[in-house]
Amino acid sequence: MGGGSGGGRGLTPDELKNLQEKAKKSLKDGDGTGKCNVFISFSSEDLGEVNLLRGQAKNENSDIEFNDWSLKEPFDSKKADYIKRGIRERIRQCSVTVVYISDKTADSKWVNWEIQESIAMGKGVVAMHKGNSAPTRLPKAVTENKVPIVPWNQKELAKAIKKQSENR
Repeated sequence: MGGGSGGGRGLTPDELKNLQEKAKKSLKDGDGTGKCNVFISFSSEDLGEVNLLRGQAKNENSDIEFNDWSLKEPFDSKKADYIKRGIRERIRQCSVTVVYISDKTADSKWVNWEIQESIAMGKGVVAMHKGNSAPTRLPKAVTENKVPIVPWNQKELAKAIKKQSENR
């Protein structure tokens, strides 16, 4: 006789609902390693800097720990609706959006849209800048929504991601 193929029989409706809620929470919070799922919003001109951030997150000695669900390459389409659907799905799979801000970010309509979508979906949002002070020109959605801004410092960013993840 084989075992383990009960197919959910014997579970009460409450027990089944509890298991489903645990599964949903696990998906929302990450992969069980303590990492949360993060979408990185950035101006395409800053791809090199963002790739450095991605590399830090993969380094086991880093304080920054997250699963990166952002786009690695731009969508192959000029159609805004197609692009928005793809980005929206990536944001939906995350608990926090990290916005990399530079002097170029304020001009990006996509970054503003991604921040607004993240907030509309109830996701945490944190902005991060390189250097000693944030750029003077910020994306409109950062200022309008009072998005917290932290320097590119592993401990500060890790703390901000965790706080935004826990607040959702």
